[in-house]
Amino acid sequence: MNIKVVNTSPHPLPAYQTTHAAAMDAHAFLPDGPLTLAPMERAAVPTGLFMAIPEGYELQVRSRSGLSFKHGVVAVNSPGTIDADYRGELKILIANLSNEPYEVQDGDRIAQLVVAKCERAEWQEVSELDETGRGAGGFGHTGR
Repeated sequence: MNIKVVNTSPHPLPAYQTTHAAAMDAHAFLPDGPLTLAPMERAAVPTGLFMAIPEGYELQVRSRSGLSFKHGVVAVNSPGTIDADYRGELKILIANLSNEPYEVQDGDRIAQLVVAKCERAEWQEVSELDETGRGAGGFGHTGR
């Protein structure tokens, strides 16, 4: 699949880091210098990327596991969705959940991007639903 992209940054396009990786890493574009996130602070980090996701697909934005584990920096609404009709700059919403300030440098890999097929659904309103073994059992219903 080809995705049209305009890259206004000097950084490489998002890329898969290994042969079987499901996600591509995205880079921060901070031409005015580093961004320091205080503990519990969040920010929309620019990437310099503008893209045309094909109709019927979305771009999912996810946390990088190493960044989350080592530094407590996560994508806030993970997975975030970039819709096929959005043409603005891709900005990564991140938060620092650690107790220490975290500095994002220009070019840092800050998130993972997954291209995913998505279906359009239509609601069918009914008066009742069919029964299942689970029923209305919700959070913790299995006792584990």
